[in-house]
Amino acid sequence: MDLSFTPNEEAFRKEVRGFLQARLPKRISDKGRHGMRLTQGDMTEWHSILNSRKWLANHWPAEHGGPSWSVIEKSIFEDECAIAHAPRIVPFGVNMLGPVLIKFGTDAHKKHWLPRILDGTDWWCQGYSEPCAGSDLAAVNTTARRGADEQGEHYIVNGEKTWTTYGHYANMIFCLVRTDRDAKKQAGISFLLIDMRTPGIEVRPITTLDGGHEVNQIFLTDVRVPVENLVGDENEGWTCAKYLLTYERTNIAGMGLSVAALERLQIAAMQVRRNGRPLADDPAFAARLARVEIDLENMKVTNLRVIAAVADGGVPGAESSMLKIRGTEIRQEISSLLRRAMGSHAASWEPGMLVGPYVERTEGGKHHFPGPPDAMSVAPLYFNNRKLSIYGGSNEVQRNIVAKALLGL
Repeated sequence: MDLSFTPNEEAFRKEVRGFLQARLPKRISDKGRHGMRLTQGDMTEWHSILNSRKWLANHWPAEHGGPSWSVIEKSIFEDECAIAHAPRIVPFGVNMLGPVLIKFGTDAHKKHWLPRILDGTDWWCQGYSEPCAGSDLAAVNTTARRGADEQGEHYIVNGEKTWTTYGHYANMIFCLVRTDRDAKKQAGISFLLIDMRTPGIEVRPITTLDGGHEVNQIFLTDVRVPVENLVGDENEGWTCAKYLLTYERTNIAGMGLSVAALERLQIAAMQVRRNGRPLADDPAFAARLARVEIDLENMKVTNLRVIAAVADGGVPGAESSMLKIRGTEIRQEISSLLRRAMGSHAASWEPGMLVGPYVERTEGGKHHFPGPPDAMSVAPLYFNNRKLSIYGGSNEVQRNIVAKALLGL
């Protein structure tokens, strides 16, 4: 197996770097570099910039507006974006729903919805998880009852979705709903597209451990949905759901994100001083830092093996689960070490108190933060990263997959 990049692939990497240097707004990359929260405007601006180059939907075929990149080119692009501190593409429309519509949607679905995903007309969110349906996703209990009246055929949807990321921004949601309560769990599910402005939808914020608001509860009460918004066949939505999840878990190891985070940690280890010496000279801290560096190098090689196998027509096996486990644990360890490096300066701060030099330029603060500017975001990052080993298939589930595939347990 050849794990080296070809001259054409290295030329593509150079092209991506040049594009990022020329088009990625500095104020947006600075937010990523310092761990500051992006606004909706930041994300939509980057969405528009990528779409203008036709690089937004980078795994869509050319006939639907994508660049038709190889799996290696997609990996190079994602890694270079992370290293440059570019925002991650909001995945729900481009990376999740788009491929489902291309695979299972009608011609009318593709003609109407795909261009709106690309140009940002629609901001999508994901209606999968429920209070009693998370890891056991097939246990969804939101119901959709089919009916008809003078306005045509429709579904009446009732239920609750939770952990809905960016649901407070979205004007559309794709939902798993139960259309046959008597069928086996997977057999009675359908995939619906729902306008968030429909009467009967209520969005309630969930404040997460880091103090932020990214996720929400969505309540649906007698929500009317046209039958035309059904994707695939009725009661066959589990097929769409599984297909979508393969895209949700793509690159979840976050190789480029780990590289960028490690660089930030290494800089902090040299700048922060303990007893008159750089923290990097502390034997205990240096040992943990070296362990992370070694683990990341190992993960890079495993990632290249998976990419090379897929490029040769193979299908990722247990290696994908291994990458998810190690990738998320590495990012959690980096955020833990960064919090340790900043010491008391990494205490949790109320948003109004974050007024260092960087915040002063963006939020009008008048007082300096009492410590390194990067320390302001360390605690929120640490707490937010606790989720990494849970979402996209918990690491416990991934270990079971590895045990079954490789050890026959």
